[in-house]
Amino acid sequence: MSLLTALDRKHTIAPEGYRRWLIPPAALAVHLCIGQVYATSVYKNSFIKHFDASQTSIGIIFSIAIVMLGLSAAFGGTWVEANGPRKAMFVSASFWATGFLVAALGIGTKQLWLVYLGYGVIGGIGLGIGYISPVSTLIKWFPDRPGLATGLAIMGFGGGALIASPASRQLLSAYDPSYNSGVAASVADGRALVLLFLTLGIAYFLIMMFGVANIRVPAPGWRPAGFEPAAVAEKPLVTNAQVSAAKAIRTRSFWFLWIVLFCNVTAGIGILEQASPMIQDFFRSGGVSSVSVAAAGGFVGVLSLFNMAGRFVWSSTSDLLGRRPIYMLYLGAGMAMYLLLATVGDAATALFVVLAGVILSFYGGGFATVPAYLRDLFGTYQVGAIHGRLLTAWSAAGIAGPLIINGFLDAQGKPGSLTSSAYQPALFTMVGVLAIGFVANLLIHPVPARYHEPPSTITPLKKEAAA
Repeated sequence: MSLLTALDRKHTIAPEGYRRWLIPPAALAVHLCIGQVYATSVYKNSFIKHFDASQTSIGIIFSIAIVMLGLSAAFGGTWVEANGPRKAMFVSASFWATGFLVAALGIGTKQLWLVYLGYGVIGGIGLGIGYISPVSTLIKWFPDRPGLATGLAIMGFGGGALIASPASRQLLSAYDPSYNSGVAASVADGRALVLLFLTLGIAYFLIMMFGVANIRVPAPGWRPAGFEPAAVAEKPLVTNAQVSAAKAIRTRSFWFLWIVLFCNVTAGIGILEQASPMIQDFFRSGGVSSVSVAAAGGFVGVLSLFNMAGRFVWSSTSDLLGRRPIYMLYLGAGMAMYLLLATVGDAATALFVVLAGVILSFYGGGFATVPAYLRDLFGTYQVGAIHGRLLTAWSAAGIAGPLIINGFLDAQGKPGSLTSSAYQPALFTMVGVLAIGFVANLLIHPVPARYHEPPSTITPLKKEAAA
């Protein structure tokens, strides 16, 4: 039996009595690793100096990774559904680790295109496959609480930078004694960056293997004791019908939800990609004190806490309030937060962190809630594949968000010389983006019956005592 055959879905079916609460930790092992993509701003300035490149040129690394995430999730979604989460997680780990190794080669040889290829393209494929690999499985294990279940796993993606940011700073300090993470102008040398990427690539592969070894899929027809699908279907926009991935993309609701996700991600991703230098720039006009430098050093980690908490808290809340109302909160309150950030965000460091943190909690919540939104609209039949196709919105936002932020900043001046006023045009633009998403969310309606799959094609559910 080959390795990939041993990883097939049929070899990962959970035995009778298997505890479903063992599944979220396996999913977290993968999402915490691939969530490192949110920590790229920690070494962004070091990359700018090492490659003698602009902010936009370095920001493209992040954009390529997010584009490939969406594309690989879209094209690989059906494959993931057919082959199961264990094989998908293994493939994800292989691509993700290889991406770091190829990027390390690019850093060592000062070939930026190799970093684009490694971390951006190869690593991005690992991102996409890894991101969707446990989502469909979690929804099937937790049909009674899909928002909570997906929030548990996807919060790991948002919290990945919480681990990666301080770990990266410590590793860079160890590999380059002249690098001081507490000094705004300090940058690491090329050797330290190479060693950082080699270390992360190997470590992440080993951690992701924990998820590969422990993931399970429920037996056909399994459902938790006491769960009645009819009761769930009584909520607005929730259906017991099933829609295939091929038919889902032909519905208006899919594309309105695509716009909602695109707008929510575009508005948040620009801040994430620029996180570490952003707080320094906001308070440069008043002189960067030791307090603000320290805040900048830990800012990515603080945002990760908001991002991570939002994925769990808001997605769990959506099980009670409904998916449409929670997205009205993300988008409507998000507009207010961006207006305040642009106008009074530089009044105090604490105020800036709170405003940006709330924005990032909505950003994370939007990601964690969308699989449950898809389950409500299209059922569980091919929800993983549909989710993959929807993530092309993330690809588009991965280009739009950083380009908007970096484009405005490049026009305002050089890194290290900007102040809060340089960010205002980009932040006001994000308000308009969120307004478009708010309207699109209101236009989402139940999927017409003509798109539903015939009942004969769906495996009937049966009750299971173990929950």
